[in-house]
Order: sequence, then structure tokens, then C-alpha cells
Amino acid sequence: MNQQRDGRLGIGIIGAGKVGPVLGAALAGAGHALVGISAISEQSKERAQAILPDVPVLDVPVIVERSELVLIAVPDDELPGLITGLATAGVWQPGQIVVHTSAAYGVDVLAPATASGVIPLALHPAMSFTGTSMDIARLADSYIAVTAPTPVLPIGQALAVEMGGEPIVITEAQRPGYAEAIATASQFSAAIVDQATNILAEMGIDRPGRIVAPLIRSAVDNALGQAGDASRLGFNGLED
Repeated sequence: MNQQRDGRLGIGIIGAGKVGPVLGAALAGAGHALVGISAISEQSKERAQAILPDVPVLDVPVIVERSELVLIAVPDDELPGLITGLATAGVWQPGQIVVHTSAAYGVDVLAPATASGVIPLALHPAMSFTGTSMDIARLADSYIAVTAPTPVLPIGQALAVEMGGEPIVITEAQRPGYAEAIATASQFSAAIVDQATNILAEMGIDRPGRIVAPLIRSAVDNALGQAGDASRLGFNGLED
């Protein structure tokens, strides 16, 4: 594992869902080198090829072996087992940076890797990913939750900035509340859109999304404005 010059890192990506390839592309745009990505299904392989055409698809242990920073973007229920399995296999390397992108976990889930001497970070972009290159531009309008031990917190914040987002520190204790807030906003938004468009479609309205889209955007903007007033009065549970 050779350190890149000028602070650039060799980055390996575990997971070719909607998040991993996009964040990999963002970090590559900041000058880091992508050494490989893991992809199992045909859909994930196609996504990796579309967004990261020059990055080889490799097995997970090989990615970890070759990387200075390992970016893990897998479903929440797979993360603990993956971390523990790689620790049991003795794959983690001292001094290696390990980043996961789950909203549900802080850095405690990385304890088996931390015991091997890695630098643990949790970075979660607060946005809904499409799994396409348009997400890279959308990162510029997003906050990225950063959870890390205090001595390495600046590394996590710097990576968030390099991804294109605005870092916001979320402590380990705040992580469950943060995850609940993210899930509530995502699920509620999807349910409301589906319900509204279905009603209009049943009425025979063509392309109902074009009608509800500006309404929902303006309603969300108004609601966020009211939430901003509440947060200034101290009603928000997250850090400003």
C-alpha cells in the first residue's frame, strides 16, 4: 500500500449500488486515484461501468489490500457482518482509512476494523441518490453527516468537502436520531408523491408528476422556512 503524493489517496470502493460509484467519482474529481470497485449483480456492474468506466471490478479482499482508503457503501444490514468478516480474515491494515456511508451507524460499527489499526469514519450525504452522474452535481447542495473520533474528525470533514458537500458533525450519540430524521423525510416524501400522482392518474390526468412537482417543491421550501424559524428558537435536535 503506497501513499500517493500530495495527500492523494488510493481509494477502493466496496458496493456498486446507487451511492458508492457516485461518491467514488466525486473523490476522483478531487484528484484521488480509484484502485477498484466491487460489484456482484449485473445491474451493479453496469452502474459501475457507466459512472466509473476506467475502474476495475475486483474482489473485496483485493480492494482492501490495495487501498489507502476503503469506501464502504452497502445496505445497513450488511455492514456489521462485512466489517467483522474482513477483520476475521485479517485483511484490514494499520493506518488505512475506512469510511462507511450508512446513516444508521456511527463509527462503533467499525470497531473490529479499528482494532486492527484503521482510521474509522462515518460519512452520510443527506440526499436521495439516483445512481447516475447527475448525483455528483447534487452533492454541492447537500450536507454530509460526519462522525469520527475527535483526533481524526478533520479528515472526515475534508473528505466531505472533497465529495462536494457541506460537512456537519453528528456525534455517535446523535446518530440514531439523525438516521430516524433521514428515514422519515425520505419515506414521507416518497409516499406523498406516490399518493398524489396516483390520485391524478386515476382521474385520467396525463403525466401527473408535472402537476405535483412544483407544488411539492414550494410546499417543502415553505415547510423548511418554518423549520428554520423553529431551529433558531432552539427546537431542532441536530447541530447547526
